Amino acid sequence: MGKKLLLLAVLAAALPLAAFANSSVEFDNNGGTLSGSSSGLSLSGSELTTVNGLNGGGLLSGNLGTVSFTTGALTGGSLQMGGTFAAGGSFTITGNGTNGIPNGVIFTGSFSSPVQWIWIPPDSSNPFNQYILMAKKISGTLEGFATSGTNVQVTLQSTDLFNGSIPVFSGSTFVVVVPEPGTLTLLGTGLISLVGAVRRKLKA
Repeated sequence: MGKKLLLLAVLAAALPLAAFANSSVEFDNNGGTLSGSSSGLSLSGSELTTVNGLNGGGLLSGNLGTVSFTTGALTGGSLQMGGTFAAGGSFTITGNGTNGIPNGVIFTGSFSSPVQWIWIPPDSSNPFNQYILMAKKISGTLEGFATSGTNVQVTLQSTDLFNGSIPVFSGSTFVVVVPEPGTLTLLGTGLISLVGAVRRKLKA
């Protein structure tokens, strides 16, 4: 009975790692300024306000850190009327150590697909010029795990057309952690070795 309990304890200790390797985390931010030119856009001074699902946890809120990024250069369209920015640049989410959030870089990566820059003109329901920055994928690491399938959407609004900078209304980043086959193999090999070592020790 004791051997079975010990084996279950070893497997239970490995479950959080395996679970996190197939998880998604949502980061929300607001405030700050998006500035740029045809060379690219840059977000600065935006506050990380909510985090949901980090390390398998629930919703955390408050002043949790910062979100910043840069894009590649404008490849089509215009800054005022919408267009497309090239992949590349950088993307960083940094925690400040409050409410259970790590103190330091949580996510780092770069845009691995083109970034869409969408303009929505004012109408009777909204007197502001709205801009939406959308990216379908970022390659990077979240707490040491490789990521893919990351979606980013930042909403901005101004009384004027984009003239080099615009205040950020809100932003959301969804990070999906999908382990590569090599990572899964390594995890499985490690678990088997650990179980074997425990069994040998119990037999001794």
